[in-house]
Amino acid sequence: MQSVLIVDDEERMVDLISLFLMPHGYKVYKASTGFEAIEKIQTEKVDLVLLDVMMPELDGWATCKEIRSMSDIPIIMLTARDQSNEIVKGLKLGADDYITKPFDEEVLLARIEAITRRIHQVDKNTQVMNGLKWEMDKHRVSYKGKTITMTPIEFNLLGLFMRNPDKVFSREHLIQLIWGFESNTEGRTIDSHIRNLREKCRQSGFQIEEHLITIWGIGYKWKNQTKDQ
Repeated sequence: MQSVLIVDDEERMVDLISLFLMPHGYKVYKASTGFEAIEKIQTEKVDLVLLDVMMPELDGWATCKEIRSMSDIPIIMLTARDQSNEIVKGLKLGADDYITKPFDEEVLLARIEAITRRIHQVDKNTQVMNGLKWEMDKHRVSYKGKTITMTPIEFNLLGLFMRNPDKVFSREHLIQLIWGFESNTEGRTIDSHIRNLREKCRQSGFQIEEHLITIWGIGYKWKNQTKDQ
């Protein structure tokens, strides 16, 4: 089930959109402020955000920018404004799409489905966690948009961990997966690559210790968790 976070300070609008989405199988989360939206993203599994622009305290632009600094979650901006410069502003801040109020239910659903299809096509090749992005097609690792240079072994190890959260890999299993069954590589070599991988992520500012966990006497595993602010 896909989950959607609706962010709008107008309770009536939030309830109306919820009524649109829930019969189509979407799980709905609600937030009335930008701050509440950010908290929801950090504590819940949210697949897409519907974000109103005109909100008190933290408006939609600022909320979009803050969300994008920590996640690549799809964002559709909702607003009564239809000026082209406002649309461009939202897209430049990282929004994926833009719908003006009032909108047709079928149009909203079609936009959500289009973005969901596009994201699912990318999911196999891209992994993201708290600003750390692993991209197989580009052979690139980055944190908050800044590239982290890695060796092919480090890159493959990170991708393997991120694509298999909570799975414990023994050193022997990692050697088989990365080097092949006929490899004479020793477990200490794995430890060395893991150490270098951690150090590069740490230098970039990513809190790797919270995710790449050592299972003493066995091996390693990747833990998905959102960061505290």
